[in-house]
Parts: sequence; structure tokens; C-alpha cells
Amino acid sequence: MHRQGAAQTIAITGGRVVPIEGDPIDGGTILLRDGKIAAVGGPGVAVPDGAEVVDAAGKWVLPGFIDAHAHAGVSEESEGWAGQDTNERTDPVTAQVRALDAINPADLGFRDAISGGVLAVNVNPGSANPIGGQTVAIKCWGRTVDEMVMREPAGVKSALGENPKRVYGERNETPATRLGTAAVIRNAFVAAQNYQAKLAAAADGLAW
Repeated sequence: MHRQGAAQTIAITGGRVVPIEGDPIDGGTILLRDGKIAAVGGPGVAVPDGAEVVDAAGKWVLPGFIDAHAHAGVSEESEGWAGQDTNERTDPVTAQVRALDAINPADLGFRDAISGGVLAVNVNPGSANPIGGQTVAIKCWGRTVDEMVMREPAGVKSALGENPKRVYGERNETPATRLGTAAVIRNAFVAAQNYQAKLAAAADGLAW
């Protein structure tokens, strides 16, 4: 039995190991110490005395997958309206909103992701808005969002095509077409450039 506070070593042996870099290794061995990979190699890798051995013969051993476009935690499973925070549909440009602020670490979607080998996700706002908000890269486990965060912000969600056209077109608002969506995005970038120019002018002591 592993004593609390003692170092724990696990050896996964005999599987077809696919490392992040390099060719697959038949009959490979992976050593983990305290939850971190310490060594990856062929059958010649020595297994320390007292290590817990996991026999992976006949199986593939893969790195954890990363889903670069997910809605886990903001579009919660089994929660209905209360757990649906994917889209802030009140404005076609919501670059200021953050997926981070809506993530529920207890969402069952994270358990489903882990069971499928997905250990990290980039959580995006939805596609209702041409500019939907800031994404966050997180691990799929943790009791709090702060424990899960890997990078924030990790990007900005933008959407073209049917979704913005449908959401705002049904309300007879802009953008109701693809060309309207393009115009909304273009105007947002022009406004951002003007704002940056204003800040630069102020820093140089110039009037704007």
C-alpha cells in the first residue's frame, strides 16, 4: 500500500508506447514518479524495486489527448438552462467575456473527456456571435477552476457562417447575412486599432 507522503513509482510495461516525440516503441516501458513521467523507453528500461507494475501487453499506451475546441464546463451535461453559459447572445461582439468565468469544474463532461483519453481542453464560448469571447486552456481535472487553468486567455473565439446569421437574423438584427458578419468583425478590429492608436498618442503626450 502506498503511504501518504511517500514517493510513488508506477511502471507501465509491455505495451506499444507512442511517445510525444519519436517512433512508437513495441514492448515499451513508462516510469511515473509522483504522477509525472520520469522515463520512456524500450523493454530494457529498469523497473525499480517496489514499483507498482501495470501490464499493458497487447495494448496501446498514448499521451493524453488535447481538444483544441471544446465547451466542457460552460455547456454542462444534465444541467439544462442553469448550466448553459456557452453564448452571450446580447451583442454580436463580446470580446470581453471569458469562458473561464462560467466553467463548472464538476461538469460531467470533464469525466467523459478523461474516460476518452482527453486530458486537456481549450474551452471556447459558442458560435452565436461573430466575436464570442476569450478561450481558456485547462486540464480536465481539479476541484476549482484555478487548479485547472493552463493558459488564460488562450485565444479569442470568432464565428462565421450560419450561426451568427441565424441567431441575429431571427431577431431581424445585424448580422443577418455572412456579409453582415464580416462587417461586424471588420468594424471591431478597426475600433480596436483606433483604441490602440489613442493609447499610443496619450503615451506620447499627443492630443487625440
